[in-house]
Amino acid sequence: MYKTGFLIDMDGVIYKGSEPIPGAVAFINGLKQKKFPFLFLTNNSQRTSRDVCYKLLKMGFNVSDEDIFTCAMATARYLASKTPGGTAYVIGEGGLLNELHNAGYSIVDDHPDYVVIGEGRTIMLESVDKAINMIMKGSKLIATNLDPNCPVGGGKYRAGCGAFVAMIEMATGKRAFSVGKPSPVMMRMARKTLQLATDETIMIGDTMSTDILGAGSMGFTTVLTLSGVTKAEDLEQFGYAPDFIIPSIHDLLNEELFDQVISKHAEDRLVALG
Repeated sequence: MYKTGFLIDMDGVIYKGSEPIPGAVAFINGLKQKKFPFLFLTNNSQRTSRDVCYKLLKMGFNVSDEDIFTCAMATARYLASKTPGGTAYVIGEGGLLNELHNAGYSIVDDHPDYVVIGEGRTIMLESVDKAINMIMKGSKLIATNLDPNCPVGGGKYRAGCGAFVAMIEMATGKRAFSVGKPSPVMMRMARKTLQLATDETIMIGDTMSTDILGAGSMGFTTVLTLSGVTKAEDLEQFGYAPDFIIPSIHDLLNEELFDQVISKHAEDRLVALG
């Protein structure tokens, strides 16, 4: 069989709120049973991989901590590769703090190497002011992601990491470096974690500007589900397109469609060789 693995977005793809999307549990558990490698990718830096795993287990997904890859993990690993044993001032929550500690970083309140911004439900302007002054004195600005808002269920949203980052960028005149989707940093790390080649990697997501843009730019096969953020009528706004568009992940339980998705790059190779 052609070697294939999956990177899978979460909210809007496999669940909404606290309820799994129909067919999602069967699809994910089927991947596990058939030994297809996969990682869930999330731009939410608040929770640890263990916290995310617990939520999925409660819904019936057969997963482990190792199946979760968050933008907090990507951010911490990226910073550790650039400045080993460095320091950071963090606006964010437990998931981000935990990953930075795991990467050997110290969390400080003055003269950090980096100011790192993640999601937070209790972000105070005092913390933002401290971050601004640190950046003006030379600390580098890092964003776990640039999502402008986050869905919280019931059709409601709260300000996302990107909203806070934009405020700090405006105040300092400095641009943040973002590690989360659609950044190639996170996409490449996730692919390498699964030990896959570019043409062996499939991204399933519901957001054109993060999942599909990031994965498509990397040369991965892309599958857009219309069960989340992006709707069919939105597609004409974009200058790029996914390889496959499906109503929801339930459609991938169809063996014929699933085989088309996993064999796409194999077919492309044959065309190129021909």
